[in-house]
Amino acid sequence: MVSKISEGVEISVETFYQADYSNPLNSEYMFAYRITIENHNNFTVKLLRRHWFIFDSNGEHREVEGEGVVGVQPVLKPGENYQYVSGCNLRTEMGKMHGTYQMQNEHSKELFSVNIPSFDMIVPAKMN
Repeated sequence: MVSKISEGVEISVETFYQADYSNPLNSEYMFAYRITIENHNNFTVKLLRRHWFIFDSNGEHREVEGEGVVGVQPVLKPGENYQYVSGCNLRTEMGKMHGTYQMQNEHSKELFSVNIPSFDMIVPAKMN
């Protein structure tokens, strides 16, 4: 698991290879990731948008951005956390992701950016 705190918000990420949803013969590798977002600020925050940078080990990369996460824009009061699971497909056995969340201070309505730490996605057999 990797974790990072920026702007008073802690982001922790765990990854899981999804063998049942992968097809190595067609260079299709599916990974799930669990993200925990914890608000360490003394004000309520709302997650408005996400922006991901996804890298395959063959040098290909792509960007994904949009509103919220898994169809919601969670609101976290001070000390609260929110957890969700999502997925990413790669064309190679290894890759990585990182990104940002655009968040809003619900008191001042000020927007700010929270860094999502870089995390690896590796087929378990490659780690031997």
